[in-house]
Amino acid sequence: MNLAVLGMGRMGQAIAGRLLEAGHDVTIWNRTPGRAPELRQQGAREAESVGDAVGTADLVLTILANDDAVLAVALGEEGIRSALKDGATYADCSTVAPATSAKLAAAFPRFVAMPILGSPVQVTAGQAIYLIGGSGEAAAAVEPLLPDLTEKSHRYERAPLAAAAKLTVNLLLLDGVVALAEAFASGRAGGLDDAQLRELLGENPMVAPGLGYRFEGVLTGDQDEIWSAALGAKDARLALELAGTAGVGLPLTATARDRYEETAARLKDVDIAGVTRLYQR
Repeated sequence: MNLAVLGMGRMGQAIAGRLLEAGHDVTIWNRTPGRAPELRQQGAREAESVGDAVGTADLVLTILANDDAVLAVALGEEGIRSALKDGATYADCSTVAPATSAKLAAAFPRFVAMPILGSPVQVTAGQAIYLIGGSGEAAAAVEPLLPDLTEKSHRYERAPLAAAAKLTVNLLLLDGVVALAEAFASGRAGGLDDAQLRELLGENPMVAPGLGYRFEGVLTGDQDEIWSAALGAKDARLALELAGTAGVGLPLTATARDRYEETAARLKDVDIAGVTRLYQR
């Protein structure tokens, strides 16, 4: 299949690499060129513009930082909409508001929201979960690609539902990391050292399995940036805005958003696990 992947952050590079390994023809594009030399060595073609990237593609995937970036690349002047060939499908893998997915679904005859549950490492290993939201015809266009990406996916009949599902899962992890950081802070205040906290909580059933990937990072404050605190704050804000459309407040998530915003303001290029530093002397 002739594919285009737009956005060469960690996740975009992981997706493109996975597709190249499966034997697909992959064109890559990033607003700042030259971000993925390894992919070029594997056979990817780097396009000079969005139009150059998507003009001959059967399926275009975007994985970008936020709603504004997605809308600019998809609907802006010389964006995807202006260059996508007839019959091609557009799939957005970014974490965006359901309203943004709805706008894209209205703008493209064949659009699928396809956000991803998992880290770049899990994407590369084929262990990530893909949330597929879109009409039957559009969703069918990505079906042949799924075995090359993952063994597990969830289907939704509309694109905004997939976007809402992604925010639902992200909210649990974002709130959970802050709760774990506060548990460590409480234990330390009572005199427990890191070794004792690790023994107490490392395999404790009260710590959700998903937090296990960041347990040491939250305990020590030393974690490679996988999901930045700035993007964590953005996703918490999207969840708050989504709940607000139903008149529901999320005070726990509001606090988590504030903590991530403070972390991002204080520390450069830090993972969400870095929120634990706000509780350290």
